[in-house]
Order: sequence, then C-alpha cells, then structure tokens
Amino acid sequence: MLLTAPAVIAQRAPLHQSFDLRVPWTPEPVVVAGKASLLYELHLTNEAQETLTIQRIEVLDDQQHMLVGLVGSELAAAVGRADRAKGDERLRMAPGMSAVAYLSVPLADTAAVHLHHRVVYAAQANQDLTADGANITTSRRPPLQLGAPLRGGPWVAIYDASWERGHRRVLYATDGSVKVPGRFAIDWILLGPHGGFAKDKGELPSQWFGYAANVVAVADATVASTGEGVAEPATLAEGAAHKVTLEDAAGNYVSLDLGDGRYAFYEHLKPASIRVKAGQRVHRGEVIGQLGFTGESTGPHLHFHVSDANAPLAAEGLPYAMEPFRVLGGYASIEDFAQGKPWMPATAPAIGDGFPAPLWVVDFGNGR
Repeated sequence: MLLTAPAVIAQRAPLHQSFDLRVPWTPEPVVVAGKASLLYELHLTNEAQETLTIQRIEVLDDQQHMLVGLVGSELAAAVGRADRAKGDERLRMAPGMSAVAYLSVPLADTAAVHLHHRVVYAAQANQDLTADGANITTSRRPPLQLGAPLRGGPWVAIYDASWERGHRRVLYATDGSVKVPGRFAIDWILLGPHGGFAKDKGELPSQWFGYAANVVAVADATVASTGEGVAEPATLAEGAAHKVTLEDAAGNYVSLDLGDGRYAFYEHLKPASIRVKAGQRVHRGEVIGQLGFTGESTGPHLHFHVSDANAPLAAEGLPYAMEPFRVLGGYASIEDFAQGKPWMPATAPAIGDGFPAPLWVVDFGNGR
C-alpha cells in the first residue's frame, strides 16, 4: 500500500503597501558634553494609495535591542514635513507624501554599529501595521579634531537639534538630492561682560560685541573656496526686511579643505575682510577673515559647520570635535539669551572638548 504525506498548503502572510524608508547619509558619531550619539534623519514616503498614520518609530541594533522608541508628543516633535504641518497632523500622511524623522540615538561609544528602523502605523482599516527597513552601518571614520574658529570669549554656542527651524532641520535640494549642510552647525555670538550680545539696542551691526572679531583657521588646511561680494545691511531692521536668495544665504564665506572629504565653512563674514584666496595654505590659528552680518542672518555672528563637499548648501553636515576650551557656564533657554539676560556661570569653570552642548558659554583662549 502506497502511503503519501498530507499536502501542506502555505499560508500567505498579509502584505500592505506602506512606507519607503531611507537614510540617505551614513551617520557618524558625535560626542556632546562627553556623551556619544548619532544625529541623522529617517526619510519616509507613503507609497500606499491611502492615508497612513505614523504611531511609533523605533531604532534597533543588530541584537534587536531598542535604542530609541518615539511615540506620542515626542514622536510628533521629531517628525517634520515640507508643508510645515503642526502637531499630530504631521503624522497623518496622504499618498505620495514625505516626512523626515530627526533622530538622536544614544551610544555607549563611537564604535561602528548596525541599525535597523521600524515604523508602526495605522491604515484606514488596520491598526499596528509595521514597516521595517533602512538598515545602515554607521561610519568607522575617526572623529575629526579641530581647533577653535575664534579667539577669546565669552562666546555662546547658538544651536539646538530640537528647534523646528534650527540648522539641523533645514533641508536643501539644490542639486537633485536633499542635503542637511547645517546638521552640526553652530552660530557663535560674543557676549558682554554681564550678558547680552550688543550695546544699546543692538540696532546697528557695529553695536554687537562680536562684530569684526577675527575668525581663525581650525586646522592646517588649504582654502577650497571663498565667496565675496555680498553687501552688509546698514541696520538689523534693513536685514530683516531684505529677502536673501539661496545663492547668497551664506553671505561672504571661506571654505577650508580639511582633507578626507571634509570642508570647514565660515559664513556671514564682514565685507572686504577675507584675507585668503582659493588654493592658499593656512595654518591653525591663522586669521582668515572677520565676523560680520552678511547673507541670511538675524544678527552678527559666525556660522561654522563642517560638511562633505565644497558647497555651502549641496553637502551633508558632518560632526567634529573641538580641542579643549573653557566652559564658563550657559543659558537655560534661547529666550533668556534673546532677552539679553545674564548667562548662568558654571559652579566651577571646566575644561571641555568634543562638541559643545547647546547654549554653552565658552572661552577659546588665544584660538590656537
């Protein structure tokens, strides 16, 4: 008698059109106030023919340990869209709509890690669906060590990765791909001896304490390019009323080729202050220009960032570390700074290195 095995019918798991998940830049670790993390963006595009609502975003390592889990108001705050939707509305994505999740992933150290992304979402007829993807391995490149871009102090580091319109959340697509050149940008503003950033009402650029301060090379490097010819508004009110074109957003600038595909950008420099030219070799601590009020700027300051191309906008911002500086204190909030309040001194001035924390007040010494 012939015995036959029972037929096995495969059970097909339900499939759903959902999100395209991408991380277009290979993240590199940054050390802020002694703690390592990854700051990068997860791009999501709804490829379904129905509205999808993001409920949760998770970042997992290759052992399936969850490193980040964003839900509720924290999730809504981390997601941005080009249409600038507000609150929970930015989590509801119509067919073809794109969004960006601005992620901050804590790390034990700066060693390379493998990451996986999971998006839990709801469709019109289903809840708690998942989309997995955007598997990445972080960069193994050694951290970049730089000197200070300025001398003396007290200078305040104006930036915060959570600000809706801060550097980190401004995307540019000027060359056929989206980039975040200011991912690790800092606006450096000089403070007065008792706080505040300007004399009188600060209506004139020259009334700002940092105006015309020397900016210096952060490393021995070659000048990659300079951008000149952008006029400076006579008053801050004139600057606020004038719409700046994208090509002039950086104002007068200097770009230094640091090697290994890294470029340092100094932006908003004072007219006629640039002392270097393309192809020239400069040495760390050498004066290359002066702080000004050109381009897209709300007041005199030095915008400094490092990126992966010799282009102010069409480049990905890269992390870096600064060699020791004195941490004098800081501001509790950007509102306190904007109102000209005194900064809070540290209990005891400390020596800092790595990447300064948001709103830290520091002294660079002689800038060498």
